[in-house]
Amino acid sequence: MTHRKITSEDLYKIKTPADPRISPDGSRTVFTVSSIIEKTHSYQSHLHVINRHSQAEEQWTFGENKNHSPRWSPGGKLVFVSDRSGVSQLYLMKASGGEGRQLTFSSHGASNPLWIDDEQLLFLTYFQEDDSYEHPKRKAEQPAPLEVTQIRYKSDRDGFIRDRKSRLYHLNVKTGETREWVSCEGDAESPSVSDDQLAYIHTPPEIPGKGLVSDVHIKNVKTGTDKNITAGRGIFSKPQFSPDGRCLAFFGHEKGYKSATLQKLWLYDTENEMLQCLTGEWDMYAGDAAVSDSLYGAVSPAIQWTADSKGFYMVVTDRGSTGVYYGSIEGLMYPVRMETEHVNGFVMHPSEHWGVLSISTPISPSELFEADFQTGEMVQLTRLNKPWLEGASISAPQPLETEAEDGWSIHGWLMKPAVMEEGKKYPMILQIHGGPHMMYANTYFHEFQVLASQGYAILYVNPRGSHGYGQDFVNLNRGDYGGSDYKDLMSAVDAALEDFSFIDRERLGVTGGSYGGFMTNWIVGHTNRFKAAVTQRSISNWLSFYGVSDIGTFFTEWEVGGTMPEDAMKLWDHSPLKYADEIDTPLLILHSEKDYRCPIEQAEQLYIVLERKGKNVKFIRFPDQNHELSRSGHPLLRVERLNAITAWFNEHV
Repeated sequence: MTHRKITSEDLYKIKTPADPRISPDGSRTVFTVSSIIEKTHSYQSHLHVINRHSQAEEQWTFGENKNHSPRWSPGGKLVFVSDRSGVSQLYLMKASGGEGRQLTFSSHGASNPLWIDDEQLLFLTYFQEDDSYEHPKRKAEQPAPLEVTQIRYKSDRDGFIRDRKSRLYHLNVKTGETREWVSCEGDAESPSVSDDQLAYIHTPPEIPGKGLVSDVHIKNVKTGTDKNITAGRGIFSKPQFSPDGRCLAFFGHEKGYKSATLQKLWLYDTENEMLQCLTGEWDMYAGDAAVSDSLYGAVSPAIQWTADSKGFYMVVTDRGSTGVYYGSIEGLMYPVRMETEHVNGFVMHPSEHWGVLSISTPISPSELFEADFQTGEMVQLTRLNKPWLEGASISAPQPLETEAEDGWSIHGWLMKPAVMEEGKKYPMILQIHGGPHMMYANTYFHEFQVLASQGYAILYVNPRGSHGYGQDFVNLNRGDYGGSDYKDLMSAVDAALEDFSFIDRERLGVTGGSYGGFMTNWIVGHTNRFKAAVTQRSISNWLSFYGVSDIGTFFTEWEVGGTMPEDAMKLWDHSPLKYADEIDTPLLILHSEKDYRCPIEQAEQLYIVLERKGKNVKFIRFPDQNHELSRSGHPLLRVERLNAITAWFNEHV
């Protein structure tokens, strides 16, 4: 039987359901479906609604634009965000569907709607200094210099910030009147409301030597009093009041292990003004730490409170999977669904213990499922990706575990070529994830399936530094980049060659992005066992990274263990560029020109040095793209990237 190969262009066929929201009466679930418009090579997102009783599905928005962030009001109205006017604004739709009515008219756009009641909304907008919702600054007709007065003046997401601040605004739906609810230095976002209490995240300007801070504030909107309940000690996100307003739950940590600190769940008692880390003794990551290249439009969920305010549900990361846990305000935690899969979004009915989950597996992009956590029953609600997956050669990975040199267990997967012949040997590609404090998972990875369809085995593992295996494990590679983490990867390669006799040990390739790009550069400077390598959005020189990355100062200090200029020699010792003379592996360098996380000068330095030395190297630059090229970049360039990777390995491995 002939099976169709998965190709780079199949990226255009992937549909991603996300951000499910259950109606107040529990009868319907609204969600978004994101995909790529083939004729325009652009992204689109639309609202769909599923009837719980009939399971009939309807599409509620249309056109070549992005409609997302649907939110039901207590009375069943639906607000959502759309860019149909050219700028993202809020729109209101009746409970029965129909044409949306525009609610906001900010030249800066509006996002993240939150209902207070049936007539009041909060939303997020962006301003510059001395700007306002009603009287925006006129855009300069001529180019103007950028005056830089603080460390954080650019970001990979936003480019040059130019005093751009996020602000929370209140909207009266009937009158259209708007007013600012929070005035502060820095950014205000992620609101939660209970009666007169407003909780939000405040991110002040970066303080030299301290790195990023994001605090949880509670403001009384009547009296104006504003309290910082986390006191500048860490990085926090997604505050959510309990239905009775007694507790505020949120994610975060106090940087005990700097950027390698496990994210925990925190609880604040608003009556007694007491803060506690509810999962302080829990050696797991609260939230989703999995990486994927096929989740455009996905929304990472906050915790979901139960109606009685005594418990909640949340996503938890563990050993290559993510699942749903139930927790109580007393600190009891237990899994209600923890399978070999990637739960990347969910919503719970607050009183009936059932919910809608967005789940991806290694052989399927995300689909929606209804889960009853009392009976354990699961019902699949969508089959958006079934048509293009039918008849395709999909490779299901096998778990792999090996022991590191110092005794730590290294967990990962081996994906066989999609189609194999008995007795034939096949090349293998080692894939290395970014972060490094992220995790490969039991999720769909389009790049892996494309390479498997080309006849490659794919080895992907979670070396030390990865999330999902406890605090000690994730902290192991800080200050040791290129040390034991490199040995972990080589141990995994050795284990794969030992366990799978069909792998041709003379035909090995390696690739990775961000930290994975750093490690690819490091590997080819320290061994010649790989026939070819592709380094993506990589780091080659920590000395320059310190001053050019949007996270350069604190990331270099926290992760590599050095600062400039005091520790210049240490940073150079950990820089792959130092070992360029040893690189004999054919190397393809892929980098985006507007990457401010790992700026393109990192690729330029590496390419020029290798080219000058007569090495086998090629450099491909992707215009107008940032660090997220492989996940949310221009569709044509995402395909070009995949084809370039495939072509390089086909030529050299």
